[in-house]
Amino acid sequence: MKIAPKIGIAVILVMSLGLVLSASRAGEGIEDLEAISTDFNSKYHIAMPPIPDTILLCGELVPQWNWEVKERLERELLSNTYWQSNTLLLLKRSGKYFPMMDKILKEEGVPTDFKYLAVAESGLTNAVSPAGARGVWQFMKSTGESYGLEINNEIDERYHIEKATRAACAYLKNAKSELGTWTLAAAAYNRGLYGVKRDLSNQKVDTYYELFMNTETSRYVFRLIAYKLIMENPSDYGFSLKKSEYYTNTPTC
Repeated sequence: MKIAPKIGIAVILVMSLGLVLSASRAGEGIEDLEAISTDFNSKYHIAMPPIPDTILLCGELVPQWNWEVKERLERELLSNTYWQSNTLLLLKRSGKYFPMMDKILKEEGVPTDFKYLAVAESGLTNAVSPAGARGVWQFMKSTGESYGLEINNEIDERYHIEKATRAACAYLKNAKSELGTWTLAAAAYNRGLYGVKRDLSNQKVDTYYELFMNTETSRYVFRLIAYKLIMENPSDYGFSLKKSEYYTNTPTC
């Protein structure tokens, strides 16, 4: 009869000890979370990416003194700086394509900044758009053929990177001669030559930065500028790549 009270007391003591241990561990867990939070906040820092005081695209000044131009540029720069995985892949792919593109662009008398147009168009992949544009330079069939690319059931030179780059140069030089500036030529690559000419005439303005355009084209040139800033100085925007980590062309024979 005296054993039962002793057992009851023992159970109470064990339960009490369990509660004390649980409370202690909970306290330790809270302290661990607080430590992790403090460590995270001390190391993780989101800031506005640097923007140079003077920016040139294809040798033409970007009018940053205009508040709207500045805001549109910041949107694209923020989007591509903090979309780290995608931008890192673009940087890696640039090792495969940029040397060849720079060479051809110089030979054709086109500013080398236009390699960033290929980045904006396809992400430096042989993409196929819903509208049917193909290749790194995203030529539609009719446009590609009009600039000398062979496109039929057996051959599609939109996938021939060197020939497609020269065709893009021909398009851009023609657009520059029609529109007067390389910046407008870049916009025409997205909007179409006659679309840009019509917009300039209807709105009675002279530059890309004054035009009211569809969402895609209104962001397009700013996207090129953002790619140029990041890809010319990746470390300034938090990207760290060794030379050996860039993709390169692999000889096939």
